[in-house]
Amino acid sequence: MSITAEKIVTDAMGLPPVLRAFVAEKLIESLDESAGLPLSAKWKEEIRRRCAELDSSAGHLRDADAVFKNAYALLT
Repeated sequence: MSITAEKIVTDAMGLPPVLRAFVAEKLIESLDESAGLPLSAKWKEEIRRRCAELDSSAGHLRDADAVFKNAYALLT
């Protein structure tokens, strides 16, 4: 790790937890953005809507294993 990266990490660790979470989220988002094609404005809005639903506990989460099991059952 370069001296600059070490300094950034050290400085970030001194932030309050909520700000560390913000920085971590932005760094992870930056990795996701470069992984594929850019998202359309419509998809970005849908993502924001779904995140807001989850944040307000209005969304309904399902177990991934159960979802895949049901999907595979429909294919056979």
